[in-house]
Amino acid sequence: MSIFVTTEWLADNLNAPDLVIVDASWYLPNAQRDGKAEFLERHIPGAVFFDLDGISDHSTDLPHMLPEPRDFATAVGALGIGDGVRIVVYDTVGLFSAPRVWWTFRAFGAQDVKILEGGLTKWIAEDRPLDQGAATRKPAVFTSRLDRSVVADIAHIEKAIGTPTQILDARAAGRFTGEAPEPRPNLPSGHIPGSLNLPSSNLVQDGKLVPPDVVRQELEAAGVDLSRPVITSCGSGVSAAILWIALESVGKRPQALYDGSWTEWASSGKPIEKSA
Repeated sequence: MSIFVTTEWLADNLNAPDLVIVDASWYLPNAQRDGKAEFLERHIPGAVFFDLDGISDHSTDLPHMLPEPRDFATAVGALGIGDGVRIVVYDTVGLFSAPRVWWTFRAFGAQDVKILEGGLTKWIAEDRPLDQGAATRKPAVFTSRLDRSVVADIAHIEKAIGTPTQILDARAAGRFTGEAPEPRPNLPSGHIPGSLNLPSSNLVQDGKLVPPDVVRQELEAAGVDLSRPVITSCGSGVSAAILWIALESVGKRPQALYDGSWTEWASSGKPIEKSA
């Protein structure tokens, strides 16, 4: 089953009553961009904005951790996203934060969730219609059932180290080796002991996921054994979802995504490795 829909498909189905379009745009702290403000300036007609930081667990200082199921149901229900709808998620740059929101909806039990291939960038390049301002839908009821098996926490990671389970990190190589700083202040760079590195940027070209044969080449170059379990990770659980969809594209469903990712690990006094 495909993870993506095309801009052509979305244009043809734009007014379908059972379709909800979700703008999932989010940026790293050092990007100095505001996803919500950009949404208000322009978005695909009928889209609602999913605030990745707002729809999260506010009892922790860690960024955009998954909320409790009841809180997620309340938040997305208020956006007009209910049971039985088809959901299409996109982001501004093409393929960055949309996979995290796609994964989140799936983790909470949504049955029909897709990502818009090429995102808003492709939509705009094709001169398709845009709207401005706030978007509202009639409130709906979303039945939230979190599949906790797809969410790894710090205890899962500690147990996975030294086992056949592979921890695959989506951060840029310099951050993984400790040679480049983290975008979050006062957070050391480096990596979880024994983890592997596959920068998510290697898997995205022109705002789209690279073809499966290229995904396989990148996984092999990173030392990933597709016969063994994989937990995806990154800086804060966003680009880890790009690794997730890449793995699914070659028929390898990851075991879990590490929600706290490097931000949690590196701020918890856990062992840090540096160099490749």
